[in-house]
Amino acid sequence: MFLLAFISLNKIFHDADGAIPRKLQTEINEINMYGPYIGLVIPDAYEMNPLLQSPSFISHKTMPYIDFAGRRFRFGTIEKKEVIIILTGMGMVNGGISTQLLLSLFRIQGVIFYGIAGNANPSLNIGDVAIPQYWAHTALWNWQRYGHGPENELALEVNGEYTRKIGYLKFSDYSTVNESKTSCGNLLNSIWYQPEEVYPVDGTPESREHAFWVPVDSSYFAISKKLEGLKLQSCVNSTTCLSTPPKVITVSRGSSSSIFIDNAAYRNFIHNKFNVTPVDMESASVALICLQQRIPYIAIMGLSDLAGGGSAESNEALTFTSLAVTNSIAVVTELIKNLPGDHGFCMCHE
Repeated sequence: MFLLAFISLNKIFHDADGAIPRKLQTEINEINMYGPYIGLVIPDAYEMNPLLQSPSFISHKTMPYIDFAGRRFRFGTIEKKEVIIILTGMGMVNGGISTQLLLSLFRIQGVIFYGIAGNANPSLNIGDVAIPQYWAHTALWNWQRYGHGPENELALEVNGEYTRKIGYLKFSDYSTVNESKTSCGNLLNSIWYQPEEVYPVDGTPESREHAFWVPVDSSYFAISKKLEGLKLQSCVNSTTCLSTPPKVITVSRGSSSSIFIDNAAYRNFIHNKFNVTPVDMESASVALICLQQRIPYIAIMGLSDLAGGGSAESNEALTFTSLAVTNSIAVVTELIKNLPGDHGFCMCHE
């Protein structure tokens, strides 16, 4: 009886021996021997697959990937630099989860996010590749009750939970007027933008900091500035080309939220309010995780459409998405090429 009980307990403890199976942990340990890696974080398969199929990417022969927690981590090299590629899926939650898994499991020296984005900046065009210096999550709000205005304290503001420092969007500013040409106000009132809570890995546990504009890595950004003369593709095919040759440009700010922005009024507001150029659904979540983990980060965004329409191009998002992806990959590859030194020991030819 004692022996049977011991065997049963041993099996329970073995089955519950950590969240990562032992065989998988052994594979992770082996992969980490060849690090550190550059982490490439990509939101969707149509943005990832062209990179995997390009001659720039060489997959590891002995262990091309491992799967864990619904994610696939692909291993290889780009321009002789060791990389790990992960697809996030849509939205801020998926972006944060995927990035945290990447940084928790593997030896990562820096993270590069790339993909397509809507464009809020009327001075830029479809096909351009924008590289912001700062990112913010612009869908963390305190929604103010009707009848209150900028002079009224927000709910829980007195406790330090919320702030009026960043700014607000008043819905009635965008209301249509009635027959008497007077504004009727709006029961939705105003939303106030809020910073994220961040718990730095090198800080006191449960001691929070706040961050709204998250800077990218200064050395990565400096290299990006040197890529502004890089020649990009202008044509999807022999008959469909951009009217203006695309360019690489470093910009001030980018914005993310789990909202697909296809609204011209909001596009104009967020550009005028915050000087935002690319708008997407994941970049800021990756930036916030890297800030918390103290890992260098940058995002490279191919502009696929003017968020909310209004450009001279017809059906621009559908027509030029593939070109925006192609150009963003070209810039990512060139950025990696210009990163200093070889990193790790390549497994590609083992």
